[in-house]
Amino acid sequence: MRSSQRSDRRTLSSAAGGGASSGKKSAISRLSMTDATRALTEEDDPDSGRVRVAVRVRPKNDEEISHDSEFIDCLELQPELRRLKLKKNNWSSESYIFDEVFTESASQKRVYEAVAKPVVECVISGYNGTVMAYGQTGTGKTYTIGSLGKDNSSERGIMVRALEDVLTETSAGVDTLSVSYLQLYLESIQDLLAPDKNNIVLTKDTKSGEVCLLGATVVEIRDIDQFLEVLQIGEGNRHAANTKMNARSSRSHAILVVHIQRSLKAKDENDFLAVDMNKAEESSHNIKSKLLIIDLAGSERIDESGVDGQMLEEAKFINLSLNSLGKCINALAENCPHIPTRDSKLTRLLSDSFGGTARTSLLITVSPSASHYSQTSSTVMFGQRAMKVMNLLKLKEEHNSESKYRKLEYQRDHLISQVERQDKDKVQLERRLHERETILAAVERKLLEAEKKLTEATKKTSAVSEKKVEVMKTLVGKEQKSLGADVEKRLAELLELASKKLSEATKDIELLAEWQNHHSPASNGRAKFLATWFAFTLITLFSLLFIL
Repeated sequence: MRSSQRSDRRTLSSAAGGGASSGKKSAISRLSMTDATRALTEEDDPDSGRVRVAVRVRPKNDEEISHDSEFIDCLELQPELRRLKLKKNNWSSESYIFDEVFTESASQKRVYEAVAKPVVECVISGYNGTVMAYGQTGTGKTYTIGSLGKDNSSERGIMVRALEDVLTETSAGVDTLSVSYLQLYLESIQDLLAPDKNNIVLTKDTKSGEVCLLGATVVEIRDIDQFLEVLQIGEGNRHAANTKMNARSSRSHAILVVHIQRSLKAKDENDFLAVDMNKAEESSHNIKSKLLIIDLAGSERIDESGVDGQMLEEAKFINLSLNSLGKCINALAENCPHIPTRDSKLTRLLSDSFGGTARTSLLITVSPSASHYSQTSSTVMFGQRAMKVMNLLKLKEEHNSESKYRKLEYQRDHLISQVERQDKDKVQLERRLHERETILAAVERKLLEAEKKLTEATKKTSAVSEKKVEVMKTLVGKEQKSLGADVEKRLAELLELASKKLSEATKDIELLAEWQNHHSPASNGRAKFLATWFAFTLITLFSLLFIL
């Protein structure tokens, strides 16, 4: 496995800390504002169905580094404008706009997030998706797509990173994730996980219209370590050979098929799908999606690769299949009525990826060397034509009619029982309402009676109060009259008594006066004093009687 990626790793991993050359920076600084504006206005909506195309330039290889003085760069990159300039010579160049332009220093993570991650997110949401690498032999396709990164996780390719994201977003025990790993070799589809299966049949599902691979080994994936083991087994069975272009050149198209099945969960309690059937397998609404990750064999010229014998046959089949793919893309870009998808198994397999319902991202890899100008130009033009292909994205939903019918019956019975329960509750509520209305009427009646009684009581209280006042006045008058009569009677008695006393006193005074006349003069003075005192006493007594 390590030897299969040695050449790619030599050319790309050395770029981790590198940057664009000073000549490229100066060329970018000389770019006119008109060109920059035109590049930005040519950008499409990333959510459209158009095939997205990115270009990645490999770093110089060992041979180019050793002959640095003789190395001539045929590319000028302007990544901030997503532009690539292909230089024919020192005074002539062609500019091309892509969705992304990666320099030789671009990391594996950045390439994945820009090229493959949007496709993976679509697949998780229920759409089919394709990520594919196309380019000349030795430009880093296998490194970009299939690197396992065992010694350095930062070197992990698109396959590993995509499965990591899918495993993160799916739920174990509810969703299912499975993979098949195949190769297209000499126009024959072979199973990389079961080498004895060397003629997998391509067929079209009459219901879904999708291309199926009958008999391919399907492995259910539970974690990323298991997936790495599957990839390692598959890479060990893939055809590769040493050529002038690459120490270990892939002689087949590697195809990883990822199948995802997810159960949709209702978000609303009132949603019909929210009815619990207590059986997850009976869910009538699932989404099934498929992700293709394809590492195409390198396009190459026979005279440049220097192959012969069996390898020459391999090169012919590789070029024929790539040529068929190019014809299909040209026909789609020009809106031709006939698309020659049946010319090869590769184009049949990719019929949904180009012009179909899948979301597709294409990564083209190129060499910076002027000695490979022809192949680089051909690859760039292939990417430009692919950008004109439009797909109609379609959600892949699966409905189980039997399960759905049972679920609808259950829902119907459930709703009927709810209606009956509501009717019963309605009758009870109406009865309670009637009872409350009756009680309220009785209370209102009693309240009116109480108000009447209160009014009558108030009137009676007023009448009683008036009578009481009159009685009190009468009683007071009577008491006053009775008291006056008693006082008059008492005064009369006192006057009569006083008169008697006065008569007796007068008699006594007269007797005393007579007695005094017969006695001495001294006694006469004393008698006068007593008479005076007695008279004053009587006057005081009469005064008191008068006051009373």
